[in-house]
Amino acid sequence: MVAAMHMKRAFYIGRFQPFHLGHQAVLEMIAKEVDEVVIGIGSAQKSHEVTDPFTAGERVMMIRHALGDTGVPHYAMPIEDIQQNTVWVSYVSSRTPPFEIVFSNNPLVIQLFREANIEVKQPPMYLRSQYSGTEIRKRIVHDMEWKHLVPPAVVDVIEEVNGVERLRNISKTDYA
Repeated sequence: MVAAMHMKRAFYIGRFQPFHLGHQAVLEMIAKEVDEVVIGIGSAQKSHEVTDPFTAGERVMMIRHALGDTGVPHYAMPIEDIQQNTVWVSYVSSRTPPFEIVFSNNPLVIQLFREANIEVKQPPMYLRSQYSGTEIRKRIVHDMEWKHLVPPAVVDVIEEVNGVERLRNISKTDYA
């Protein structure tokens, strides 16, 4: 019987609305430092909203297909919002494989994990002004070029779930 080796795992959380090339670049960088990456899909309960148009399942598909050929060993785990910051780290830990290090640039995430004595590293932001979910959603709504900002597999998922039509419809108002 082969002895189990200890895997070094990192945790990285985002909303991934949608998963884009900035996320992929950061995950590829993280994967060079650890054996596996636990990807938390934040606000997993949200969908069909202008800021959160895609379901947790659709975001799992985006990540799985986009990272499929990159060699980034990962788990994508939906994490719902609980509105209780004091217990959030234990909530996350109870829903994910064990991890030793967190990668985040979110000030609240950094604070909460540091208070729990878990190591946090801040990855460099990868062309943040260009690779932003807000910018991509805006481009989709206004019929501007957006496909070059996400991996081709994400374009396929968005098209499969009629995400462009959904986002444009939910962006409308009921005012004349």
